[in-house]
This record gives sequence, C-alpha cells and structure tokens, in this order.
Amino acid sequence: MIRVLIADDHVVVRHGLRKILGEHSDMSVVGEANNATEALALAQNTKADVLLLDITMPDKSGLDILKDLKRAKPKLPVLILSMHPEAQFAVRVLRAGGSGYLTKDAPPEELARAIRKVATGGKYVGSLLAEQLASMTEANIQRPPHEKLSDREFQVLRLIAQGKTLTEIAAILALSVKTISTYRARILDKMNMKSNAEIARYTVEHKLIE
Repeated sequence: MIRVLIADDHVVVRHGLRKILGEHSDMSVVGEANNATEALALAQNTKADVLLLDITMPDKSGLDILKDLKRAKPKLPVLILSMHPEAQFAVRVLRAGGSGYLTKDAPPEELARAIRKVATGGKYVGSLLAEQLASMTEANIQRPPHEKLSDREFQVLRLIAQGKTLTEIAAILALSVKTISTYRARILDKMNMKSNAEIARYTVEHKLIE
C-alpha cells in the first residue's frame, strides 16, 4: 500500500485527489495539509511513501517548502502538482530535490502512474519535460532569460509581476527590503530589463504566473 500525503490550500482539490486515489486499491491517503507549516509537520510526524505538494501555497513558496522537506525528510519522495506549465517550473523542482512534476490538468491515470513511479524511487517527468531536458544537453540551445535566475530571484520576479511592492515582498519572504531591492536589481540586470512593467509583461507572456 502506497501511503500518500496531500498538501494543497484548496479543500476542493484535496477532496478531488482523495477521491481519485481512493479508486486505486494500492493507495491510501494518510494525511492532509493546507499550508507549508502543516505540510512540514505532517511529513515529519506521519509515515508516508509520497507527498503530493502544490507549488503555490499561501504562506511559502512550493520550492522553499520542498527544500525544507528535503532537509527534514530527505528520503520522502515529493511529487509537485501545479497549474503552471511543466516547462516553466519542472526543472527547478527536480534541481531542488523533487521527485516529479505534474500539472493539475493531467488525467487521473497519469497521476496514479506518477505516484507509483516516485514511490519506488524513480523520477516522474512528462513528455514535454523530457524533451526540455534533452534539449538542455545541446551546446548552443538558446535558453529563455528567466532560467538564468536563481530560485530566490525567480520567486521575487513572480511576486513583482503580481504587483507586490518591495516592502510586501520582504514581509512575505521574511527578508529585508534592502535584500529584496538587491534581488530586483539582479533580475533586471540578468534579464536586460529596466522596469517592473517589463517584468510583468514578460511573466504573462511566458505564463510564469496564474
């Protein structure tokens, strides 16, 4: 029996996932969390084989949660679920220690396959990500500018695009305004941009925010 934890801030999503997994005799949902704090505590205190984690949580970025989880429970496979296109986040998830990435519009059968794959120690990637990973081995491939950003810079980029002020971003990330200002400067430099408006336009065009 594959014991599954679900971490998603939407009750309807958790209910749907529980219903889908309940249709498989080899799977059982053993716990649910609706924020990052609960997810970390649940993972530490519940025996489980896989954690399904939403990449967009209300109190912390999914990538940050993933890094916390890998420090606390390094052997627990984490399968990320997201509304964002696979190509935009999946590589960062794998680099951060995730076992796989699946969009929420994937069919139930694919979700079950992904869970079984990561539960046995494998990595789950969809066909689009497989193509992307293959292309990264090509010497002269032109990578989009946002892939030059660190995970933290990428996080700040998305928050700026959502209209957050530097002060608001600092509060969300528990960092100083000066630090956030430094991240913003690095983002503008790496992406050859001059304003928040350019950042916002870019993230919309590349589907980096919902």
